[in-house]
Amino acid sequence: MTALSSTLPRAALVEPAYTPKAITEPLWLKISLILIALAFAFLFLLVPLAVVFTEAFRKGWQVYALAISDPDALSAIRLTLMTAAIAVPANLIFGVAASWAIAKFEFRGKSLLLTLIDLPFSVSPVISGLIYVLLFGAHGWFGAWLMENDIQILFAVPGIVMATVFVTFPFVARELIPLMQTQGNEEEEAALVLGASGWRTFWHVTLPNIKWGLLYGVILCNARAMGEFGAVSVVSGHIRGETNTMPLQVEILYNEYNFAAAFAVASLLALLALVTLALKSFIEWRIHRDTTVAPRELTV
Repeated sequence: MTALSSTLPRAALVEPAYTPKAITEPLWLKISLILIALAFAFLFLLVPLAVVFTEAFRKGWQVYALAISDPDALSAIRLTLMTAAIAVPANLIFGVAASWAIAKFEFRGKSLLLTLIDLPFSVSPVISGLIYVLLFGAHGWFGAWLMENDIQILFAVPGIVMATVFVTFPFVARELIPLMQTQGNEEEEAALVLGASGWRTFWHVTLPNIKWGLLYGVILCNARAMGEFGAVSVVSGHIRGETNTMPLQVEILYNEYNFAAAFAVASLLALLALVTLALKSFIEWRIHRDTTVAPRELTV
């Protein structure tokens, strides 16, 4: 073996490392997939969005401004913003508490809590609205008691808010749970060992680590809250000027063949969606930047 090794070149004695061959797709396949994706985005996203704004301004700015300044439209806008302003903070508090408990602690019923968080994803919004009708309707479980105490939940703002909270329930929690589980407990445990209280640990350690994921979940929750139709339609009663949100107002105007006003209100919803999309893209960019810059700082 020694004589043989002395006669062979040193390079021959070293086992060559296996380098997997790069997987390359044909150029025609790449181009086809890109064209298909662009065609779908153009036909099913850009064209409908352009139609909404085109129809909204078809009869000029004066008709558009008149439709937006209509008392019923203004009431729908106010109700939509107010509902989102209540539902989003409620889900924010629950999402942070639930994700912190699930990611940082082990307890009985943890899997059940995860299942309940995902429940609104699997239940139709119309069904969720009917649940509140069965609970708080005139013939529901609490209907008689509510009538005796002159408390109105259905066909009023409380019912709309509760239905919106239900359908937007998972968004914040589902963004934070995997993020917190990935980060682990080391930093929090170190802060507690150094004498920090649990509340101070949350504000100075946990919250800075989840801030972009938290903001991302809040944006998604807000977008769903403003655009919810099914659950709100069941519990609202469609009272013009009182319980109609922007999506419901669009439906009523469209059914009345008032297309200019319907598309005007719809354009506001589309504009809010575009703003939400821009914020969502910014948050994704910041998350990507933070995750790529942090390892570089550690190596330096």
